[in-house]
Amino acid sequence: MLVWRFVTAQEHDLAETLAALLTGPTGDRLGGSGIMAALLSPDGRVRTANRVLRARACGDEYDTIEGRDFARFLITDSRGLVRFEREGLEGTPLRVLQIPFLDGDDAPVLVALLDEEENAPALGASASAHVRSLVSMMPFGMALVDRDGRFLQMNDSFLRAAGVNSVAPPLYPGDLVVREDKAAVADAIRKFANGATHSADMAVRLKDHPDEPVALTIAGARGPGDAAVLLSLKDNSEESRLKREVAQATKMQAVGQLAGGVAHDFNNILTAIIGHCDLMLMRHSPGDSDYDDIQQVRTNSNRAASLTRQLLAFSRQQTLRPQILQLPDVVSEVSNLLKRLMGENVRLDMTHGRNLGPVRADPGQLEQVVVNLAVNARDAIVSANARGGGVLTITTRAVPASEVREMASDILPVADYTALIVQDTGTGIPPDVLPKIFEPFFTTKEFGKGTGLGLSTVYGIVKQSGGYIFADSKPGQGATFSMYLPVHSAPAATRPVVIKPTPKPVDLWGTGTILLVEDEDMVRAVAERALTRQGYTVLTAENGEIALEVLEKHGRPDLLISDVVMPQMDGPTMVRHAREKFPDLPILFMSGYAEEQLRKSIDLDNVAFLPKPFSVQELAEAARDVLAAR
Repeated sequence: MLVWRFVTAQEHDLAETLAALLTGPTGDRLGGSGIMAALLSPDGRVRTANRVLRARACGDEYDTIEGRDFARFLITDSRGLVRFEREGLEGTPLRVLQIPFLDGDDAPVLVALLDEEENAPALGASASAHVRSLVSMMPFGMALVDRDGRFLQMNDSFLRAAGVNSVAPPLYPGDLVVREDKAAVADAIRKFANGATHSADMAVRLKDHPDEPVALTIAGARGPGDAAVLLSLKDNSEESRLKREVAQATKMQAVGQLAGGVAHDFNNILTAIIGHCDLMLMRHSPGDSDYDDIQQVRTNSNRAASLTRQLLAFSRQQTLRPQILQLPDVVSEVSNLLKRLMGENVRLDMTHGRNLGPVRADPGQLEQVVVNLAVNARDAIVSANARGGGVLTITTRAVPASEVREMASDILPVADYTALIVQDTGTGIPPDVLPKIFEPFFTTKEFGKGTGLGLSTVYGIVKQSGGYIFADSKPGQGATFSMYLPVHSAPAATRPVVIKPTPKPVDLWGTGTILLVEDEDMVRAVAERALTRQGYTVLTAENGEIALEVLEKHGRPDLLISDVVMPQMDGPTMVRHAREKFPDLPILFMSGYAEEQLRKSIDLDNVAFLPKPFSVQELAEAARDVLAAR
């Protein structure tokens, strides 16, 4: 199952955010510092104001002020001092500050009113302190710069976004950015300090984080004391990280679809090759000169089939046989094999936690996960030390939902997990390689030494089992792979009960009529010959429509064997039409895709499944079992 998680990123409306702040606790804090603030529309009408301004302008902090002309609340005396009209010429003079925070003629305007003494002709130290108080309380990163280009003030949000130490802050904005961006930032600040009225956005790279550009907004700040330029810095590191994760997930999905399609087509070819080899081996005894050559072709075909299974594992399209099991039991099953694989100089340490919850997974596939991770760790340890000395640690432990919640991961849902952690003391994984390690055919080994499918197989098995896997590494300090499988709610035995299958009879001879539906000519020819040799009467059809015509002409067969994915009419659709006339018709589906994937589209009762590639004997056994069950 592929689950997509979409997170809606709200577009940041600075004006709406500021309006909400003025009417809330932030506006009250401004009022407590002696700052009366209002947000005005472009035509001078009040959009919102904090409570202290309402009380001074209207006489009642709960009076309606929205939509009224702001200029009508003010009067000017003969000396040019501004007062509230309601307080008259005997009221306290006001200093009116216009703070440009958005660009454009139709942008709203933020106005701050400060009480001023009558004999203070300019903005004094008290009013300047109020402005600095206003900047410090803003929830977004803001800083004030003087006309010489030096920092006057940086609020806490600006310090966090810039990654600046508050104990020793930089003197100039150019000190925050990389060398290539210093000139551009200095030129922009100089332009706005000299009277530019609009604002500008520019992408800069911070000195401490040169790989992640951030957005720097620059605007002129005329009026508030010595400040000449207002800077706003937006920390978009989280947004950049999410973009990288979405791009990586999209790439992995596309590669998985491609790998699954290639594996499906390749399985058809391998089915024909293996089938023809089986038919030829029936005509040759082990002493014949051609017997060994045919056997070698069959062996190499099975090796190719294992590669396709790895591709299907990565694309989460392989056939799994899940069981309820305990992770320590899986590790114990392969412990002897791991000790032989590690060699004499690599020490294997295994630690199992207590109260581990059961998981539901295919034990054979989980063993492959453990072996693949261990072999990769061994190679890393050997490359770190010419003598191969090092330690491989395998740990299983319970991870409760409370611990997952503290991790605050955007990928790992909050639930109870059982974790398998594989840690080595090797060379570590370089940062540029770490995001690519789960991609198929990506390998850092020498040419001819690796297929690049080991970790991609691990990734696919874990994902198809409903789990999550993460890789963490620092160069020179080894690597850690952490696999999380959700705890299965049903109770499980401490060890899975293994039932030995009863030996199947050697005689696969059968009788009856079989309708074989397969669009690949080579697969259809091999299957027809194989079933005919076993004594069946075989009717063939290359697609679903022709199969229905054969049923109309010859009547009900004893068994219908069909491919699932075919052009024109697929197998499940054809079977639905066939069962309208023959409700009890036995069905055997065969496909190169996984059974779990196809069950969703098949949606039919009493059908059997045979995965490709298959041998002649496996086809004969499947046909015999379905007919025997009938």
